[in-house]
Amino acid sequence: MGLAYPPAAGAETLKEALARAYHGNPDINQQRANVRAKDEDAPKAAAGMRPKASISASAGPQNSNIKIPAGRSQLTGQRTYMYDEYVGHPRGATLNLSQTLYDGGRTGNSVRQAEAGVHAAREGMRLTEQATLQNGATAYMNVLRDTAVLDLRRNNVAVLEQQLERTRDRFAVGEVTRTDVAQAESTLAQAHTELYGAQGQLRTSVANYRQIIGAEAKNLKPAQSVETLLPRSLDQAIAVAIVEHPGVVAAQHQVDVAALAVKVAEGALLPTVSVAAQLSQQYDSFLGSPATRQFSAGASGRLDVPLYQGGAEYASIRQAKEQLGQARFNADLQRDSVRASVVSSYAQLDTARASLVSGQAAVKAAEIALRGVREEAQVGQRTTLDVLNAQYALLNARVALIIAQRDRVVASYAALGSIGRLSAESLSLDVVAYDPSAHFEQVRGLWLGVDTPAQR
Repeated sequence: MGLAYPPAAGAETLKEALARAYHGNPDINQQRANVRAKDEDAPKAAAGMRPKASISASAGPQNSNIKIPAGRSQLTGQRTYMYDEYVGHPRGATLNLSQTLYDGGRTGNSVRQAEAGVHAAREGMRLTEQATLQNGATAYMNVLRDTAVLDLRRNNVAVLEQQLERTRDRFAVGEVTRTDVAQAESTLAQAHTELYGAQGQLRTSVANYRQIIGAEAKNLKPAQSVETLLPRSLDQAIAVAIVEHPGVVAAQHQVDVAALAVKVAEGALLPTVSVAAQLSQQYDSFLGSPATRQFSAGASGRLDVPLYQGGAEYASIRQAKEQLGQARFNADLQRDSVRASVVSSYAQLDTARASLVSGQAAVKAAEIALRGVREEAQVGQRTTLDVLNAQYALLNARVALIIAQRDRVVASYAALGSIGRLSAESLSLDVVAYDPSAHFEQVRGLWLGVDTPAQR
């Protein structure tokens, strides 16, 4: 910003501030954690075609009384019985193994669906990174703007205090009236009010900066716009945004998720083939034989062919198809929204450029006008009110110029974000770019383990 003071030693640049936000902003970090959690959907889906094993064991005391018919007595004709008692500790364990060989393609489609969901989550994370970088640039420029405006307000108060003193001196010698003094006092009081407002606005901007960047705003350097990174024409920008914007890309991945959900639902109508094996060891398992031991092993194949299960699977397929249509409509909506955002951001950038040019001209004209009014006031051709009005006009022109300088930088970042190219790489930030695929590759093939990978 041209009206900002020269940077002091140890000052922070906009790129340094954005690099700090890229690494430490809580919103970005929670989105990265969300993507890492989403990565686990792929190994969860792949579990459908992986072997399954379990062990079941049982043990405990058993006391049994046995009454067995033994025929009829030859003397009385009554039925007779034999009695026995079993006291033992039956125990045993069984190992079960199973492997699905074919499940109608549900596992394969579920894995692809999970991967599409991961890609959609990555684009959501990229959208958050863009929003954070844009908000960071806005917060940075707001602090610069409000600091410069506060300095202007303070200088204006000092100038008006001097003006009031001169007016009072002239009133003492009869050159001006009491009305001129009152006008100078009124203008000074208004300047104090505006100064207090500028102080409050700066405190708000500093707090917002601290929230987004993660550090206090101290000695901020002037910043430049990023217009050189933008496509030259609006049509080119729209073409880029339709292909690269994270919102559009995420919506396209959600269409893939919905399409694969249809295939997963259709898999419920197909047969399932699996094999199983069982190993069992039992002790004291036969009544009357407490010292017995039994070992068994077996294997089997199983074919399940669904015929009719109440119609729920058909409803699921129809539902999945409707959700696919909804996802496609959402993709169209995202493309239209991004197109409108690009047009709006480019219009704001054009407005900021024009405002900057007109603001510079307004400041130059106001400075000339103030000098002329002051000279004319010294010879009695202008009143004190004329001088105060000219002073106020110059102040407003300078404030407007500062705002235009801020708006141009902010609008350039907004335009870059609207086409989907606002990133640490495009801004050449001094950071190690976060790679979400590293964690995905670490977990996609894991079969065991409860610890999260160290590399993120």
